[in-house]
Amino acid sequence: MAAPASRLPQAKMAAAPPGRAGRGVPRVRAARGACRARRDAADRGPGPPPAMGGVKAIGNDAEFQPELSAAGSRLAVVKFTMRGCGPCLRIAPAFNALSNKYPQATFLEVDVHQCQGTAATNNISATPTFLFFRNKVRIDQYQGADAVGLEEKIKQHLENDPGNNEDTDIPKGYMDLMPFINKAGCECLNESDEHGFDNCLRKDSTYLESDCDEQLLITVAFSQPVKLYSMKLQGPDNGQGPKYIKIFINLPRSMDFEEAERSEPTQALELTPDDIKEDGIIQLRYVKFQNVNSVTLFVQSNHGDEETTRITYFTFIGTPVQATNMNDFKRIIHMGELSISTSDW
Repeated sequence: MAAPASRLPQAKMAAAPPGRAGRGVPRVRAARGACRARRDAADRGPGPPPAMGGVKAIGNDAEFQPELSAAGSRLAVVKFTMRGCGPCLRIAPAFNALSNKYPQATFLEVDVHQCQGTAATNNISATPTFLFFRNKVRIDQYQGADAVGLEEKIKQHLENDPGNNEDTDIPKGYMDLMPFINKAGCECLNESDEHGFDNCLRKDSTYLESDCDEQLLITVAFSQPVKLYSMKLQGPDNGQGPKYIKIFINLPRSMDFEEAERSEPTQALELTPDDIKEDGIIQLRYVKFQNVNSVTLFVQSNHGDEETTRITYFTFIGTPVQATNMNDFKRIIHMGELSISTSDW
């Protein structure tokens, strides 16, 4: 009799005891072998429904990294599931529906028994677990079978998704680093109450505007160390766009305007009107921006000596410092059993 799904072994499934072997009767052996296979399948319990819609099922460890590579800078949502996991079964239809609702993202499904190396590399300890990747770098995770919470997390990462904007001016091998900006760690001095810093992180009609004068002092924090290749700092063509700027990195504490005026920056720039257009790219000295946790941008003046400065959009282009270490991945593939718990769900 099949064991209840809740009491199944969590990793390596034991085969059911074989029946009495027929002697010298190949067809009987074949028939009994088929029966044994059916019993084994029953012992494993019901598995999640086959991946449907826009969900790509990963069949083995070797398939996982190529699929992440193919996603590129697009958001990749990876569901780690397990045969016999009730919560995995419950959320499967919603996950399939979300893959159709958000075609701009890549949706993958990984069975932790079929892909033990992948599960171990990503420290999966419970199912279902959803990991979020961009450029093969893990940026977030979500656990449990709450479809509403999962969708909110997907929407959060698709907001201002560079993959949606098809920025053909970003060089191959680099990405828009907006998903790695830690908004809680950002700060902007002399921002207008009506037109605050958050506005310039969105591609819409809103904007950041200075308050008392033309200067702004912006600190951008990243969720993990990054390498900066260039940036986009867009502004209007009415004279309020930024002109002279100083860039500092990894400051131990916040600076004020007087410190920004007298301190030597990592790089100083005089922006042209073309630099701040929508298709403008501002090149940085790449060798000086190799391990960046935070950037402080001092906007000294604007193009028309206007009373206030406006920034319509602001982001950095580069790469995270750390990506998946394939040597670690290959080493973990040869590990033993993987312990997965569903009791918390």
